[in-house]
Amino acid sequence: MINCYKVKRNLKVSAKIAALVLVFTTVISCEKDFADIGASIISNTKFSTNSILVDVTLENAPVTNLRSDNLTFEPGTYLLGVHASADYEKIEASIVSQIAVPSGLTLLDAENTYVSDTTVITTIDTAFVKLPYQVSLNDTSTGYELDSIIGDKTKAFDLNIFQLNTYLSRLNPADPSKVNSYYSNDVFEKAGAALNTTNNFKLIPKATDTAIVVKRWLNNGALYNKDTVTYTNSTAVTVPLPFAAIPLKEDVIKSLFLDKYESAEFETQDAFNNHFRGVILEATGNEGSLISLNFNGTNNPSIEIYYTNTVIANGVAIDTISKNHSFPLAGIRAATYKMEDKVYPTNEEVIIQGAAGSEGVLTLFGADADGNGLADKIEELRAQNLLVNDALLTMYVKQSADTTAIPYRLYLYKSDEAPTPTYSIIKDVYSENIASFGGLLERGTDDQFEKYTFRITDYISDLLNGNTNYSPTLRLKVVNTTDLQTVTDTIFKNYSWNPKAVTLLNHSAINGDKKVELKISYSEEK
Repeated sequence: MINCYKVKRNLKVSAKIAALVLVFTTVISCEKDFADIGASIISNTKFSTNSILVDVTLENAPVTNLRSDNLTFEPGTYLLGVHASADYEKIEASIVSQIAVPSGLTLLDAENTYVSDTTVITTIDTAFVKLPYQVSLNDTSTGYELDSIIGDKTKAFDLNIFQLNTYLSRLNPADPSKVNSYYSNDVFEKAGAALNTTNNFKLIPKATDTAIVVKRWLNNGALYNKDTVTYTNSTAVTVPLPFAAIPLKEDVIKSLFLDKYESAEFETQDAFNNHFRGVILEATGNEGSLISLNFNGTNNPSIEIYYTNTVIANGVAIDTISKNHSFPLAGIRAATYKMEDKVYPTNEEVIIQGAAGSEGVLTLFGADADGNGLADKIEELRAQNLLVNDALLTMYVKQSADTTAIPYRLYLYKSDEAPTPTYSIIKDVYSENIASFGGLLERGTDDQFEKYTFRITDYISDLLNGNTNYSPTLRLKVVNTTDLQTVTDTIFKNYSWNPKAVTLLNHSAINGDKKVELKISYSEEK
């Protein structure tokens, strides 16, 4: 006999009449148990509907580190800057990246050829790191507004740029058959002093920073021209994009780049990676903002080098050639998060903070007193032969806490909590879809941030009907939209590129009807 419980869980509101006829034909033995099938609810003279609240515990779970490279998954955006809040851990977010080198670099283009008695002297005009902001056009389409910035945009954080001395490897040096990995608390070795001309460059993101004036110099130190440099997203939109420009030490950049253009160090990308292993964009300070930088666009972070070739014949300058090259921050990248070592008290609340902050640990069905590997509450509910119609897990926001950088979505996943844990996706994410699964921030009637709700009906159904005994710890985290890629397997890759934070009310009785709850709606035979 086909199990009526399983058949019921597979029937959806939107099922077509033909599908229902097929179901009735296939499971004729179930007709004696129920007659009407509605919106996931069985309701007739033989069944009654009801709901129960199951005790849930929600506890803090500080994160010490997490994988932060792009070797198996490219997030596209990376954090740079500082964000401090009295309610949460301060974060100093930095970026480590290789540099892409164009092939065939030469100081002179092929068409710029001169007779043998001429000399070409190269003078570097300027060099800077370009950091384009994420923006959106304003209502009048005459300028841009800055997006994806958290914190106090009126305060500066300190930025220093170092040459990377750690070789970034795609393969694991200990086992070259495996892909390498880098983590948020890894320490990367620096080569020498900072490359920026002013130590502790004060960076304040501004929508008005849309141009830089490049002064062009002859070999004798004379100024011969000025170029105003701007950037746009496309030829169709001519409004200049805002960007930060951090000046670099010209003599050092000339030695590392211009003087090596036609040498072995620039012949291939691998050769260049051995010569110049990359840069560290290091943010420090106690105030300021966190900037999200896009590395997957048409206008990405880069090192920009401007120089002038002065052509001399018989001691007289006969030509000047202005040139520039762009070196994108590309290849292997990793994010580093220096988090404040903050200890949260054991009380009625739980902190959920992205990056290497804090997650939540949920236990849904309580203890396993008899030690048989299954929570006693699950066994109790199984004995009642409940037909689960819906299962909603709800967590409420502590509204008096700092909500200025509250995440608009949280994510729930399974963790076996082993020394080297395996993370997996909850069934409802792929049996239904991510929209039905939920986790979005909801507002209350007073328009305040109120709660997050997850629909985990299929997951709870499988546990209570005995389809599975696997009931690991559930973890709750801040999620970035790029992490919600199409599900191709049940393994969850636990990245965390989103630094936002929220304080939730836990299971303590003092929270009253705002404590975390699991509400199971069900039908049972009378």
